[in-house]
Amino acid sequence: MRGDPIDRPADLDVVRESYDRVADNYAHMVVTTGMGDIRRDPWLKASIDVFAYAVGGLGPVLDVGCGPGTVTGYLAERGLDVSGVDLSPRMIENARRLHPGCRFSVSSATELDLEEESHGGVLGWWSLFNLPRDVLPQVLGMFARALKPGGHFITGTHVGDEDAVRTEAYGGVPVRWTTHKWRPEQFVELIEKAGLEPVAELRLPANEFSGPTVVVMARRPG
Repeated sequence: MRGDPIDRPADLDVVRESYDRVADNYAHMVVTTGMGDIRRDPWLKASIDVFAYAVGGLGPVLDVGCGPGTVTGYLAERGLDVSGVDLSPRMIENARRLHPGCRFSVSSATELDLEEESHGGVLGWWSLFNLPRDVLPQVLGMFARALKPGGHFITGTHVGDEDAVRTEAYGGVPVRWTTHKWRPEQFVELIEKAGLEPVAELRLPANEFSGPTVVVMARRPG
């Protein structure tokens, strides 16, 4: 049984258009600078490797907010039955170009229609920070319901006390979106309230691409 419909963010169309504008620059920067490429960050790569091990054999894996498909492609190389979705049609075009052997489709996290206990794993890899604070708990609840017992969820997000309104990104491209930042303890509490059991937390300092961040992995009990 699927849960109640998720509230549609008021700025969803604006955010979609913004990511469409930066999609080509973003994909180029991943290839040329290593930004967003987990292979170049040992801690992030290790986190995804542990996730891949934990969900192996449990069923389909969904990469929500997959961008140009970097992590989706990596997990596919690890032998997982993984597919990616993204709000931005242009991001999906880049994902299909860069990872032609993978499955991708266009959808917001708030528009997904996931059956209960249908997935072995779900990722929200630096893709949930644009969700309003009242919408994110609804999306996390959907992910929890979609996981099979023993299935895992992994997410990474920006850490901070204040939200950041972006007006340009990835090479100076004009955008309009809000980065909703969370303290790690608040973020973990949201995941717990969604019905998931946190199993690991990794806090990382600021680097050349981002401010401080946190990675959390959690499982559906059972």
